[in-house]
Amino acid sequence: MNREFRLLIGVAAIALGACHRTRDPATTPEPEVTLSTTVRVENDAFLDMNIYVYRGSQPYRLGTVTGHSSTVFVIPKTIIYATTPLRFRADPIGGQRLPFTEEITVSPGDQIGLRIPPS
Repeated sequence: MNREFRLLIGVAAIALGACHRTRDPATTPEPEVTLSTTVRVENDAFLDMNIYVYRGSQPYRLGTVTGHSSTVFVIPKTIIYATTPLRFRADPIGGQRLPFTEEITVSPGDQIGLRIPPS
């Protein structure tokens, strides 16, 4: 019985090895490359700003840009589907104004520029 068991294991190993398929690079499609969508925020104002992106009415915080500086934020891939209408908001830390941008259509891989004027 021990010999029969080894023979059965050997046949199973050969059968599994025969089922293995190698990938042919000529016929195998390349994995889809997902591009990062970024927004470069130039803050010409004195106050630091929290930057939000809105898809519909849902806000997503991207981060903070300090006064008189610029920062590049990556928009999460979960927000962008094909072409997506977005708005941005700059919320001043210690200030009152809440400026919104107009709605723009963004596609994966786009690089957006946003300038906050001096207050």
